[in-house]
Amino acid sequence: MRKLIFAMNVTLDGYIAARGDDLGWSGGDGPDSPPSDELFQWWSDRVAATGLSLYGRKLWELMSSDWSTADQQPGATPAVIEFARRWRDVPKVVFSSTIDKVDWNARLVTGDAVAEITRLKAEDGGPMDIAGATLAGAAMRAGLIDEYVLVTVPVLVGGGTPYFTALDSWVKLNLVETRTFPGGRLLTRYETRR
Repeated sequence: MRKLIFAMNVTLDGYIAARGDDLGWSGGDGPDSPPSDELFQWWSDRVAATGLSLYGRKLWELMSSDWSTADQQPGATPAVIEFARRWRDVPKVVFSSTIDKVDWNARLVTGDAVAEITRLKAEDGGPMDIAGATLAGAAMRAGLIDEYVLVTVPVLVGGGTPYFTALDSWVKLNLVETRTFPGGRLLTRYETRR
C-alpha cells in the first residue's frame, strides 16, 4: 500500500498561496527570490523519492509551465537542471474537469478524485505526493493523507488559500521530524495516527 504525503511551503499564518494566488512570499530572502540552496536540494530530493505525484489543475499548470523546460533555459544552474529532470521523470496524475490534455509523464483523471486516490493508495509502489489545495482538501476530508509536511516560511500574508481544509472530525498526528533551514524556514513532518 502506498503512503500519501501532503507537502507544501506554508506561511506562518497557514496559507499556501496569498490572496490572488500570490506565491512571492515563498522565495528566499524576500519576494520572488529563490529558496536557499539547502532547501531547494531538500525539495529536489523529495521529488526524486516520490513514486507518483498527484496534482490539482492550478498547481499542475504552475509546475508544468515552470519545470517542464527549466533545464533548457539559459543560465540554468546544476540544481535547477537536476530538479527539472527529476520532476519530469516522476509519473504524475492530474485531476481536473476543465482541461483535456496533460504532458510531461502525466495522465489526466476527470472523474471522482477520492475514488481514484483510494485506488492508487491500494497499489504497490513508492510514496505519493499530493499537491493543490482543492485536491489535498478532498483527500484530507476522506482521511487518505498519511503524512503532512510543512515548510513554514516566516511571513504573515493575512489571507489566501489555506494549507488545511475544514474537517468534520479531528485528525490526530505524531510529530516525526523537525529541521531548520536558512532564512528561518522550519520543516515539520507529521504522521497521521491510525
